[in-house]
Amino acid sequence: MEKIYKYFSFFVLALLAVLTVYLLALPPFPDISALTFSEELTGSLSVENPDNERESRFFASGINDKYTGLRSWGITRGKNGELPRADPGAPELLERYNSIYLADPSKKIIYLTFDEGYENGYTSKILDILYENKINAIFFITGPYLEKEDELIQRMLDEGHAVGNHTVNHKSLPLLDEKEIEDEVVGLDRRFYQKYGRNMVFLRPPKGEYSEKTLEITSKLGYINVFWSFAYDDWMVDRQRGWEYAFKIVTENLHNGEIMLLHAVSRDNCEALNSIIEYARSAGYEFGDVFELEKLARGEG
Repeated sequence: MEKIYKYFSFFVLALLAVLTVYLLALPPFPDISALTFSEELTGSLSVENPDNERESRFFASGINDKYTGLRSWGITRGKNGELPRADPGAPELLERYNSIYLADPSKKIIYLTFDEGYENGYTSKILDILYENKINAIFFITGPYLEKEDELIQRMLDEGHAVGNHTVNHKSLPLLDEKEIEDEVVGLDRRFYQKYGRNMVFLRPPKGEYSEKTLEITSKLGYINVFWSFAYDDWMVDRQRGWEYAFKIVTENLHNGEIMLLHAVSRDNCEALNSIIEYARSAGYEFGDVFELEKLARGEG
């Protein structure tokens, strides 16, 4: 019996040694933050053909009129300053739940928003540019960003920006039950309050995915869902095309009441931002105080 135990011990040790070598030989896991954001708008956007018809199953009316049905935010861009067109039924649905994608269409005012799923080294420069141009923005952050980027977040607050809620783990809200939605949204807000003594007001649903149920739940919790009237595929860090490309696509799509979504992980955005601001102002646009969006969404502005 003693020999059996002895051989068994050798076998276990050998097995553990093989397993250790195997694990050490495995490549490291990919950056989960970059991976999470690799398909940020889930196919809602076609830069090559912005007039491309999207699948009707994602529309906010008609075939997809279920209370819990997943909707993917999408717009058709306007041309020459014309307003973009949202999916059929979407503006009415957002208005019903104090949500917003476009500000006052009668005013040449643009509101800047940045999604901050993870830090890619450009936020400090973006903040410099906004400070120099006396513009504030909403920075939508996730749980990992909240835990890792104290200095940048404090600077956002000190310099008059709004820090918005992009959920703890960047999960698609319509795929979660009510408790999970609250954990993702309120969980981030509570931690933010613990660190900075403030609550979040603005919420950007991850991937632009929402349902009437998620709008109602988050609205009852006091949040303003902020979508956008312009975005492009700038979140793909391995597909940056130069600051001139960013400048061109952004300035060609300026329009009244614009809520502009830019991703702060983009080198192109960072390098083009000051030129975009200068061009917009030369074309007669102003950059609005993002805190006005709460009143507009609640029908108070």
